[in-house]
Amino acid sequence: MLVTETLLDTFLITRKESETICAPLEIEDYVVQPVEDVSPPKWHLGHSTWFFEEFLLKPYLKDYKVYDEDFSFVFNSYYETVGKRVIRADRGNLSRPSVQKVYNYRNYVTNAIKTLLDTEPDEKLLQLLEIGIHHEKQHQELLLTDIKYILGNNPLLPAYTDTINEHREESHQQDWVSIDAGIYEIGHDLDNFCFDNELGRHKVYLHAYEISNKLITNKEYLEFINDGGYNSFELWHAEGWDWVCKNQIISPLYWHNINREWHNYTLEGLRKISPNTPVSHLSYYEAFAFAQWKGYRLPTEFEWEVAQKYFPWGDRWEWTESTYLPYPGYQKEEGALGEYNGKFMVSQKVLRGGSFATPSNHTRPTYRNFFHPHLRWQYTGLRLAK
Repeated sequence: MLVTETLLDTFLITRKESETICAPLEIEDYVVQPVEDVSPPKWHLGHSTWFFEEFLLKPYLKDYKVYDEDFSFVFNSYYETVGKRVIRADRGNLSRPSVQKVYNYRNYVTNAIKTLLDTEPDEKLLQLLEIGIHHEKQHQELLLTDIKYILGNNPLLPAYTDTINEHREESHQQDWVSIDAGIYEIGHDLDNFCFDNELGRHKVYLHAYEISNKLITNKEYLEFINDGGYNSFELWHAEGWDWVCKNQIISPLYWHNINREWHNYTLEGLRKISPNTPVSHLSYYEAFAFAQWKGYRLPTEFEWEVAQKYFPWGDRWEWTESTYLPYPGYQKEEGALGEYNGKFMVSQKVLRGGSFATPSNHTRPTYRNFFHPHLRWQYTGLRLAK
């Protein structure tokens, strides 16, 4: 049973964390949208607020007055059930509402949620609040990676802050974890929070396999580049090779070859490549091609889940060889929240683990992230299997 006081504390902490992420920004940074997949920070702050207003305050708080009638149109993301919205590619055109008005909106909704929780909420309302908290945590991860993309595509390559370090070396020895063939259970089975795409728990048969206990590092990936990995069509899926050729891809996102020495843009600014840091900002295409080059493969999401207790994870979202599909018995929720995960189960690959940008207490061994194969603005990396 969910406890109101605990959830309220978590809610308030989460709301504050979103604003802490934005604290180093200049006011001009809040509206920039370099590409469709990246949303302006101001939009994230407003959307995560709108979620609480739309799904908790409007249906559950008596006499609640929405902050601004236009905000549902401005800050709805993809919920067809809720109504019309600004198309995703136009979020960067929203010079209004102002940043200050969005922060005022956040305060207004946060205070209204506190009032709502004073009304002896039932279990269903508390479950919605918990979903809203984790929804905002998802947007905190997106906030940080979107901010990196915004600043990393600024010609000056400005630093976001000098008090953050995204370079986390894995210091343990590389080894192969052996898993016996057999039937294993997959999916969430605990009492703590999960998203609906982690249900229902089911059995899978796995052939015997081995999986690396370490992520691939920048040094290892540089060997792939130097060996002509981006010029060897036989390593790539046809779709991946088309992507490489069309976009003239020669390295991971944010890598820059300066005077024949590789650097990469980080949240601290431009830095020389850190050899022993796990490589990141790879597409699935690149992860697959690297595995081919090494003579190994990517693990399936089921292999990853069974083996995850034997290696550290959470530093990079890890591409798997699994297509994002529903588990047996999966059922979407009724109404708008049914649009949260299910309608995206097409043409996407599953990532497992978490990343440098993932908020605390958000990920777990059964968490299923998912992206289209060409996307790489998240902290995406890989480990090998055989």
